[in-house]
Amino acid sequence: MNDTYTLHVAGLTRELPICAINEHLEIAAFIMFSDVELTVACAEALLKKCPEFDVLVTAEAKGIPLAYEMSRQSGKLYIPARKGKKLYMREPVVVEDQSITTSARQKLVIDRKDLDAMNGKRVLIVDDVISTGGSLHALEALVGRSTGTVVARAAVLAEGDAADRTDIVYLEKLPLFAR
Repeated sequence: MNDTYTLHVAGLTRELPICAINEHLEIAAFIMFSDVELTVACAEALLKKCPEFDVLVTAEAKGIPLAYEMSRQSGKLYIPARKGKKLYMREPVVVEDQSITTSARQKLVIDRKDLDAMNGKRVLIVDDVISTGGSLHALEALVGRSTGTVVARAAVLAEGDAADRTDIVYLEKLPLFAR
C-alpha cells in the first residue's frame, strides 16, 4: 500500500500520510494545523456550501483553526467545545463522545454562558473530518442544552461511510483503507 494519499480539496493538493488505526484499518491523516493556505481555502469553500447561520460550534482541537477562519471570513461568532473543564468556566456542561482516532471516550465541555450565546440562534456545527459522527453527536447534544437550532453539520472531509450521509455538508470524500 502507498505511504500517502493524494487529496485534492478547495483547489489545493496535499499528500496525507497513511496511518494504522488498528490491525484492520488505516486512515489518511488530515491535519490543518499550521497549514494556513489550506485552512483559508477550505473555510472559504465550505462557507459557500453552508446555509445561513448565526454561530459556529466546533470540538477542540482539530476543528478550531477551521472554525476560527470561517468565523473570521463570515464575521460570525465561533465557540469551541473544550476537552475538559477549564478554570474560567463558571457553569460547565459536559457530554462524552467516541472518535475513530482515539481509543478512550472523550469529554466535550462548554460553559453555560456560551450555551446562552446560542439561544435562539442558527448553529452551524463544524469539524475538519466527519467519520463515525461521534463528535457531531456530542456537539449536537451540547447545542441541545440551549434553545439554538442546528442548521447544518459541516466538515472539510467526509471519511468512509460518512460520505454517504445526506445530513452533512462537506467538500471532499476521504477513503478508509483496509489492511
